[in-house]
Amino acid sequence: MIVLGIESSAHTFGVGIVTDSKESFILADERIQYVPKHGGIHPRESSRFLAEKAPAVIEKALESASLHPAELNAIAVALGPGLGPCLRVGATAARTLALFLRKPLVPVNHAVAHVEIGLKLTALQDPVVVYLSGGNTAVIAYVEKRYRVFGETLDIALGNLLDTFARETTLGPPYIINGLHVVDKCAESGKKFLEDFPYVVKGQDVAFSGLLTAALRAYRRGVDIHDICLTLREIAYNSVLEVAARCLMHTKKKEVMLVGGVAASPILREKFIKMAEKYNALVGVVPPQYAVDNGVMIAWTGLLAFKSGVVIDPKAAFVRQRWRIDEVEILWK
Repeated sequence: MIVLGIESSAHTFGVGIVTDSKESFILADERIQYVPKHGGIHPRESSRFLAEKAPAVIEKALESASLHPAELNAIAVALGPGLGPCLRVGATAARTLALFLRKPLVPVNHAVAHVEIGLKLTALQDPVVVYLSGGNTAVIAYVEKRYRVFGETLDIALGNLLDTFARETTLGPPYIINGLHVVDKCAESGKKFLEDFPYVVKGQDVAFSGLLTAALRAYRRGVDIHDICLTLREIAYNSVLEVAARCLMHTKKKEVMLVGGVAASPILREKFIKMAEKYNALVGVVPPQYAVDNGVMIAWTGLLAFKSGVVIDPKAAFVRQRWRIDEVEILWK
């Protein structure tokens, strides 16, 4: 079986083609990314960029896989969560392909796709999933046919916290240099842990907006930015670590998996390795290339869903900006 998947939830238009008939399951992985000249991602500008590049990316993916479109068994697309204008670019492209080629269309939840590609690449079986990205922060566990949210951010995501602080203090963009976030890099020279920065864990949930405000106020007062980055990083990472450790104890699972773009942080990874050792658990981290948004994760999840009978009428394939991971029934497990 061969499935083409399209991802366009934010700043990346990715096209992946996968198969279940070979050990090397990835046949193609093509992507283009919108990089704003200044500030953050504007949905309208990003969607325009993605729409311009979409046809070429799809064509290149088919060429890379040496496939004729007729050889595809299905088209999968991320319909949410994400930025509405950007999601609509991928949805339009996928609906068009499905109708023109007369192929089944498979709806994919973006967050579920991050988890499924992680399971495929780490070979973990039943982990506590820590999903950390620019738009999402959640601790998740699979229970009774769904990925249940054990804890999540109450305001902004961890990636948003780091990127916003970097942008407001001119540390970035770019935000990632040589595989390390600029806040992590800046924190390496920090010597002092600052007081009066809020550490917010409410029940099983975390919150970062107060921490961001405190960090920016300290910066404007002239406090050493290296100390600010050190304090910001430690509080943010440790709050997620606390919730993940509690989930591990509560569920009695023996594996932890880090997914999402922020999971590429070697500092965060080391913290989770030490935590897992304490609870005699294994840690799996998705490779950076597939921790970020990509079409392969949509194609692979689409393949799993399609084999379980999940399809959608192209006329009903509307985007869902707030489509939560725990709303999706995982029929293939």
